[in-house]
Amino acid sequence: MARTGVLEETKTETESDSSMVAAKAMEIKRQLERLVKAIVDEDDYRVETANEAIRALSSLKGLKLKKSLSFKLDGHGNLLDVPEDFRCPISGELMKDPVVLATGQTYDRPFIQRWLNEGNRTCPQTKQVLSHTVLTPNHLVQEMISQWCREHGMELPKPVQDIDEEVVTNADRGYLNSLLQKMSSSLSDQKEAAKELRLLTKRSSPFRALFGESIETIPQLLSPLSPGQADTDPDLQEDLITTLLNLSIHDNNKRLVAEHPLVIPLLIESLISGNIQTKSNAAATFFTLAAIDSNKIIIGTSGALNPLIDLLDEGHPLAMKDVASAIFSLCSVLENKGRAINAGAVRVILQKIMDRVLVAELLAILAMLSSHQKAVQEMCELGTVSCLFSIIRESDCEHNKENCIAILYTICFADRTKLKEIKEEEMANGTVSRLARTGTSRAKRKASGILERLNKTGSITHTA
Repeated sequence: MARTGVLEETKTETESDSSMVAAKAMEIKRQLERLVKAIVDEDDYRVETANEAIRALSSLKGLKLKKSLSFKLDGHGNLLDVPEDFRCPISGELMKDPVVLATGQTYDRPFIQRWLNEGNRTCPQTKQVLSHTVLTPNHLVQEMISQWCREHGMELPKPVQDIDEEVVTNADRGYLNSLLQKMSSSLSDQKEAAKELRLLTKRSSPFRALFGESIETIPQLLSPLSPGQADTDPDLQEDLITTLLNLSIHDNNKRLVAEHPLVIPLLIESLISGNIQTKSNAAATFFTLAAIDSNKIIIGTSGALNPLIDLLDEGHPLAMKDVASAIFSLCSVLENKGRAINAGAVRVILQKIMDRVLVAELLAILAMLSSHQKAVQEMCELGTVSCLFSIIRESDCEHNKENCIAILYTICFADRTKLKEIKEEEMANGTVSRLARTGTSRAKRKASGILERLNKTGSITHTA
């Protein structure tokens, strides 16, 4: 009976708290209504009025998020005391998205983010001044909370999505400068700073944006990598090249990174002499930078396609996808198609396809290159027709079949000597006519075009 009494008493307290929250929300809504009316009605409203309205909205949002404090109901309706380590020190609630502050304390992301966005630059618990404001996910606590919820039959907490954007602060700028200064210090300082920069630029979009505020950041970052000797310390090289990759993800950094004279030569050198992770990340950096057409030209002119194709030829599984993505993106401009073909791309790609390595990605590149006359000539010399037909017959991927028939269509009109081989395949297996009936819309058009071409060269019997 005592247990029931405590439960009823607690439920009453909870109901009372809910009533107080509802009353407070109504009060804030009335205040917000007055402020918004003043802003709408006045031609020249005060900035202070807008700020008050923003604060009122923030408070209302906080009340919306506030569902409980330290108690939750399990799957059977029994009251549970949430472990202290699982509660956010600011809200007192079960954390939905635990993150670690620079001081090492863990908070729920929406609440500590609001604290930072209000201009606070200290830890709410320790009162220490923050060296930076990057928030790092606490995966261990997240997993412990999830396990605790599962054990008690509770629904897993879902992270709040509509939190304010992270902001760049002077503390962050100061921290970045201190890390970049270490690049001119001892090797141990360089390696420590490089590892930290790699992590920060991976986790924080605002930190990536900081690099765009000064043209000096890139040369400072890369100062430990001497041209021609970039692989002196493989770990340092990997961390710095990966930091470049992280920076290049930010749209505003793409030109800044690609146009700096140090960057592309170091990326090319890393493709050739780095460890496999460095090679892969250098290729991925070329891919992200190539999102801008002007960068495609810069990269292509630099000679980067040669080492990319050599790396593709090496065939290391860790690097293949990044390399293929980079080549595909770069070859979307005509000038780079010729450069790739001259670097041996057709032979390398066709051999990998024949070995059934990364077929979808490499077929897409081959289809793109097939608009170039020299590429088609090489394909005809390297046994491409039989290879493509075998993929069409064995593949379940409609996109792969589409690319195969598109290449065959180009070959069919570029080299009359291949018509006999295509006709024999059609007579034996009906491969082309089947695609003309069942393929994608593009595949149907290409297959029908091939059939028309075959019919003009002589009678042909279509098979099922």
